[in-house]
Amino acid sequence: MAAQVQRMSRLMVKTLRDDPADAETLSHKLLVRAGYVRRNAAGIWSWLPLGKQVLENVTRVVREEMDAIGGQEVLLPALLPKEPYEASGRWEEYGPELFRLKDRKGAEYLLGPTHEEIFTLLVKDQCTSYKDLPVTLYQIQTKYRDEARPRSGILRSREFLMKDSYSFDTTDEGLAESYALHRGAYIKIFQRLGLDHRVVSAVSGAMGGSASEEFLAPAAAGEDTFADCPSCEYAANTEAVTFTAAAAETAEHPAAEEIDTPDTPTIETLAQHLGVPASATLKNLLVKVDGEIVAVGVPGHREVDLGKLSDHLAPAQVELVTAEDFTGRPDLVRGYVGPQGLEKVRYLADPRVAAGTAWITGANKDGVHAKNVVAGRDFTVDEYADVVVVEDGDPCPRCGTGLKLDRAIEIGHIFQLGRKYADAFQLDVLGQNGKPTRVTMGSYGVGVSRAVAALAEQTADEKGLCWPAEIAPADVHVVAAGKAVQIELALDVAERLAAAGLRVLVDERPGVSPGVKFTDAELIGVPKILVAGRRSAEGVLELKDRRTGEREELPAAEAIARLSA
Repeated sequence: MAAQVQRMSRLMVKTLRDDPADAETLSHKLLVRAGYVRRNAAGIWSWLPLGKQVLENVTRVVREEMDAIGGQEVLLPALLPKEPYEASGRWEEYGPELFRLKDRKGAEYLLGPTHEEIFTLLVKDQCTSYKDLPVTLYQIQTKYRDEARPRSGILRSREFLMKDSYSFDTTDEGLAESYALHRGAYIKIFQRLGLDHRVVSAVSGAMGGSASEEFLAPAAAGEDTFADCPSCEYAANTEAVTFTAAAAETAEHPAAEEIDTPDTPTIETLAQHLGVPASATLKNLLVKVDGEIVAVGVPGHREVDLGKLSDHLAPAQVELVTAEDFTGRPDLVRGYVGPQGLEKVRYLADPRVAAGTAWITGANKDGVHAKNVVAGRDFTVDEYADVVVVEDGDPCPRCGTGLKLDRAIEIGHIFQLGRKYADAFQLDVLGQNGKPTRVTMGSYGVGVSRAVAALAEQTADEKGLCWPAEIAPADVHVVAAGKAVQIELALDVAERLAAAGLRVLVDERPGVSPGVKFTDAELIGVPKILVAGRRSAEGVLELKDRRTGEREELPAAEAIARLSA
């Protein structure tokens, strides 16, 4: 079937020579400069014709692979009632990221950040017997989250396009099979898109559930950090990296002793004052967990990962203490907190703070620390929790090799939700034994618009975008240098390529210099560029590979045959 030729003279595209003033990431700069997207407000973007074509190509790949595993596509509303999210607890759990609004009658609604509740209710309404299951439903829908700091163009925005799918099974074994099907489909999706990606262990967060994996696209602009083992196949989001508790130490230590340490409220000042490494000290961070003060102890050279801490204590709300929280608490001395002698304060500790280990830590007196403070002897750990920020070189939990850290963009996330939402909405079907059976669920997301940004980040070069063929807005970009004979040849070749089924973008703009056209072609990033230039009168064109930069001159018929093959 003949494809349509897009003429640059009629296409709404305005390229820019300079980067947008507010752009920080490569994808943000190039997608705006090449005329793919335009900003409407912070975190809100319009997709222009070229951008919409790329977005639709990603959508097509996702849809084809979802259909291949038996997914059934639906489209649910983005404007949702409050009540289902109250029933699941996420009306409050989502916090300020949730867009909340009221209608003219005062009824409360939200703009959907994700649709577990609504899909659960749909299946509860439509499926009544085990014979109706398993079923996988999906949609490709705009989602909304009130990002505090939207940035990086379409990479971190307030509305974005997402594929979310949900599996419904009667057994845990069925859920595991549905999860495996989605995992395989995701690998195929990202391979077809040409995305370099990693599958890593992850935490479920506000989504709930048990097994969870992320699909990450390594990129400098990424906001996720993941750990990768160079010796085995272990890979995980840093928030999911866990270490086993250290073995208890049995060495004898002197009695704890207080030492004057004036003006040393930080680990850095304390280590410098005493001439010891920070690793010899014990850092005690105070947080509030649902309003109750809790102390978290970690070695002084490590930082507490608040994300890991929040996940460990979920669904409780975790926040840092403020100066007001010390009022009326003489046992809590800012900068000099130690675990020994704390009154009515729950104490969590990193596994490295093992029984028998000795530390220099606060003495709970202003300007005073204590040394030889031994875990298990001088203080009790109420609970161990692996909540330190993972660092480059930390031992792999699987084989012990030093981990490597890298930045990445999250492009997909899959969860075995289990029965969290089925319990909330009493989603039962009649089982084979004639009794009600509680359904178990999986939830699976692909960031469709994020995948566009990730591809731009991974494939662009110093000249512009460089799309993989599967998702480029055209198969061939035909450029007419400017003279009448060149424009005539370019249009003729464009029509013949379209007749052969190729998607063609042709630049026949009158009055635009060849240099501008060539620059635009490389900025726009179609994988093949065909130039009608100096040898057009002979019917000879130049074929250029946008990715490799390789060029060769070919007669028009041969060029068409080559590109159509």
